[in-house]
Parts: sequence; structure tokens; C-alpha cells
Amino acid sequence: MASSFKSIDLFGSGPHRFVVGKQGSFIVTGPQLGSWIPDTTSTGLVELVIEVRGRLVAASESALWSLRDAIAAQLLQPPTAGTLVDHGGRTFASMSLVGYDERGPTDRGQRWSLGYVATFRRFTSPP
Repeated sequence: MASSFKSIDLFGSGPHRFVVGKQGSFIVTGPQLGSWIPDTTSTGLVELVIEVRGRLVAASESALWSLRDAIAAQLLQPPTAGTLVDHGGRTFASMSLVGYDERGPTDRGQRWSLGYVATFRRFTSPP
């Protein structure tokens, strides 16, 4: 099964993996709230963050730019939610692409490639 975001194959050109961030309660202590009372409060669940880490791989420099541009085109303001699907078929609903970071220089050889990290977030309230 291919991974996708909003039914678009953004990452399938090369190897990639999904990294699911911390899940659980957002905890605030009394001193963080300006109180010296040693209370701890749960203010709700943390927002789900998923990183897709991988390499874009293409046959030419222009084809690599097309892959980069396809990801960048999903960086919208305000962020627009869609379904993120990993290569195992696991779906994550209501995820928004909030960051795209290219890692390292472009590797040139028989194929062109570039490392990246794409960051998705499920907002607890609409942005």
C-alpha cells in the first residue's frame, strides 16, 4: 500500500517512515500557572504530531523539483486538514501539513535525491 496525504502520493518516490509524536494529556503544574500550590492539572490531550522522514528520488533535477513543489503546494494558510495514510494502510484523519524541511544537499548521480522531514499536526481546534 502506498502512503498519501489527501489521496496524493507525496512520499512514494523514495524510502520514508512515519514517526508518531507524543500522545497523552497536556499537564500543567501550579508553578507554571503562577501559583505556588503544588497542583497538577490536565488541560486536555496534546495535539497529535506525525513526521514523515525520507528521501525524494527522481530521474532528473526538474523531476526532483516537481516532487518538492508538490509537497510545498500542500502548505496552506490556514492549514487544511486531510487524511494521512502510512505505507501500512493506517489512516490518520484531520491532519494538516504544517512544515516541510529539506535535509542536506541534493545528491546527484544516476538519480537525484534529497532528504526531508514533513510535519503534520492534528489541531484540537481549527486554526
